Amino acid sequence: MLPLGGCLLTDKPEPGLDIPQAYDGGPRNPALAEAALPPLDWWRGFRSRELTKIIEEARAANLDIAAAVARIVQADAQARMAGAPLLPNVGLNGSASRSRASQTTGGGTTGGSGGSERDSLSATLSASYEIDFWGKNRSALRAAEETAVASRYDREVVGLTTVVAAANAYFQVLTAQDRLQVARENLQSASRVLNLIQQRLNAGTASALDTAQQESLVNTQRAAIPPLEQTLKQNRNALAVLMARSPESVRIRGGSLRSISYPRVTPGLPSELLAQRPDIREAEAQLAAANANVANARAQMLPSITLTGESGYQSAVLKILLRPESAIYTAAAGLTQSIFDGLRLQGNLDLQKGKQDELLQNYRKAVISGFADVENALDGIRQTALRERLQRDVVTSSRRAFEISEQRLNQGTIDLVTVLQTQQSLYQAQDALVQARLAHVQAIVSLYQALGGGWLPKPVEASNAR
Repeated sequence: MLPLGGCLLTDKPEPGLDIPQAYDGGPRNPALAEAALPPLDWWRGFRSRELTKIIEEARAANLDIAAAVARIVQADAQARMAGAPLLPNVGLNGSASRSRASQTTGGGTTGGSGGSERDSLSATLSASYEIDFWGKNRSALRAAEETAVASRYDREVVGLTTVVAAANAYFQVLTAQDRLQVARENLQSASRVLNLIQQRLNAGTASALDTAQQESLVNTQRAAIPPLEQTLKQNRNALAVLMARSPESVRIRGGSLRSISYPRVTPGLPSELLAQRPDIREAEAQLAAANANVANARAQMLPSITLTGESGYQSAVLKILLRPESAIYTAAAGLTQSIFDGLRLQGNLDLQKGKQDELLQNYRKAVISGFADVENALDGIRQTALRERLQRDVVTSSRRAFEISEQRLNQGTIDLVTVLQTQQSLYQAQDALVQARLAHVQAIVSLYQALGGGWLPKPVEASNAR
C-alpha cells in the first residue's frame, strides 16, 4: 500500500493522515478489489450507445475543457518565462551618429566656415548573468513548473466534471421520459374511470359529486405533464451546451432508464485514490509550488551576484570599424544585498509561508474528502438499490389494488373513494420507482467521480507476463 507521503515530493510537509486499509463495505482482498477497478471509458458500462456518443462528443468539444487547455498553455508559457533568469541575457547593440560642434564655443572664431563634424559608429555584444548561488531562480522555475502540472490536473478535473454532468443530464432525460410515460398512462386510466362514472351517472347509480371528484383527479394528472416536458427540454438543452452545440442542432432520442445497465464497480485500496483523483493531484502540485515559492522568498533575502560584460567595436570611420584597434570591451561583477527594506522581504517570506500552510490544509482536506466521497457513494449505491427493489414491490401491489378496484367499479360493488385512492397510490408508486432508478444510476456515477474516473491498468510484471 502507498503511504500518504509516497505521492509527495521529499521536501513537502507530511500531512500525517491515517489511511484505512480498505473501504467500508469493500472487498478486503486486494486482488478482488483490483479486478473490478473502473476502466478509463467507464461510461460504456451503462450499455447505452447514445450516452457514449454524447460523452465522447462532450469530451472533444466542451468549452470548459477548451478553456482548461488554454490555461495549460498559459502555465507552460509562465514556466518558460520563469526559467529565463537561469540563462544569460545576451543582446546585440548597434549605433551610428554624426555630431557637429558649434564654432562659437570652445575658443573658435565667429568668422570661420563652420563647426567641426564628427562621426561615431559602434557595434557591441552585451551579456549579463545572475549567479543562482542560493537557488532563487531555480525555486521560481520549480514553482512555475508545479503550477503548470496543477493546470494539467485541473484539466482532468474539468474533464471528469463534464463527463459526469453529461451522464447525469442524459439520465435526467430518460427519467423525464419515463415519468411522462407514467403520467400519460395514469391519465388514460383516470379518463377511463371517468367514463365509467359518467355512464353510471347517466344510469342514475352515481352522483354528480363522484363525477366531479374523478374530473379533479384527471385534471390534476393532466397538469402534471407540462412540468415534466419542461424538465425534458431543459436537460436536452443542457446536453447541447455540454457538447458546445446549439440546442436546435442536437437530437437526443433518449428512451427509458429500464434499458440502462448497472455496471459493477469496486474501488481498490484507499491509498491508490491519492494517485487517481485529479483534484488530489492538483492540490499536491499546488502545495509543491507553494514550497518552491517559500524557498524563493527565503533566497531573496540573501546577496545577489551578477556578472555583466560587453564587447564590440567602435570607430569614427566605417571602413576601420572591424579592425582590431577598434575593439572595445567591459567586464564587471556586482553584489547586491538588501540592508533595510522596511521588512518587505520578510513580509514576502511570511506571506509565502502562509500560502504554503493554506495549501497544505487544502491538500489534507482534498484527501479526506476523497475518502468520504467514496464511502458516501458506496453507501448510496447500496441504499438506492434497496430502495429501488422495495419500490418495485410497492408498484406491483399498487397495480394489483387498482386493477381490482376498477373491476369492482364496473360491477358496481365498490365506492368511488377507494377507486380514487388506488389510482393515486399507483401513480405515486410508479413515479417514485422512476426516481428511485435515477437515484441508483446517479449513485453509480458518483462513485466513478469519487474514484477520479477510470483507472489506468497496472503494468504487468515480467514474472507474470511469461
